[in-house]
Amino acid sequence: MSILRIVSYNIHKGRSAIGSRESLSQLRLGLYGLHPDLLFLQEVQGRNERESILHAQHESLGAALGMDYCYGCNAIRPQTDHGNALLSRYDILSYENQDISDHKLEQRGLLHATIMVDETQVHCLVVHLGLFAGGRTRQIMALVERIKRMVPAGAPMIIAGDFNDWTNRLAPLFVQQLGLYEVFAVSPQGLATRSMPLHHTVRRLGRGLRSRSGLAGSVHELGINGLARMTPPPRTFPSAFPWLRLDRIYQRGFAVRKARVLHGTPWRQLSDHSPIFAELELP
Repeated sequence: MSILRIVSYNIHKGRSAIGSRESLSQLRLGLYGLHPDLLFLQEVQGRNERESILHAQHESLGAALGMDYCYGCNAIRPQTDHGNALLSRYDILSYENQDISDHKLEQRGLLHATIMVDETQVHCLVVHLGLFAGGRTRQIMALVERIKRMVPAGAPMIIAGDFNDWTNRLAPLFVQQLGLYEVFAVSPQGLATRSMPLHHTVRRLGRGLRSRSGLAGSVHELGINGLARMTPPPRTFPSAFPWLRLDRIYQRGFAVRKARVLHGTPWRQLSDHSPIFAELELP
């Protein structure tokens, strides 16, 4: 049995939400205090030719935290680039970044890596989806297609990132097609159930689940038994006064021991998003 401490965080390119000051130094300290095993990071700058302190953020965080890392470059500018990164306490066996951009104005990607935990291969995907609903739907379908093609059925998997899904309409698709559950839907705080591994198969949804192009209409989230759970996940944006529910951690093959959004000091000063923290148990 292994306990994994997971953090998903849009780090806003290492700048604070207020005043746009450099926040990477304080971010290192904050993350170090969490003792993470896996960091799913979005808006990470791999290159910054204007400010050296903000250059290669995945490398500097990895060195400070003693973690392996991989980076997927998505958006390229004349003097900077940024994308997603995975930092891992375990060796990263392989990784690939897939371009899922829906149009030229938004460069988006999904970073897919594999790690080995106690002789069990775990698939980790870091995502940052687009701002428009139609684009997010196409990006999610690309994600589903990749998983069905490259991840063995039932293999443990974690998908985390900034989904920009403030209406929370994508969750039923994850449950129905991939057997993935959002951590707050099945955490002990959210449901009065014992901590137990999730089933890899999902029952048919009850009445009232409306579908549009494969996506649910009014259901906010699905519980451990595949039925509707109407409590939406927590708000994470903006960090100073969270209003929108943008960030998620989905998982398969784990028991969720705890899940919470990190509010208050120092988090609201480090980025425009609040980080999500979860403890997952791999049986």
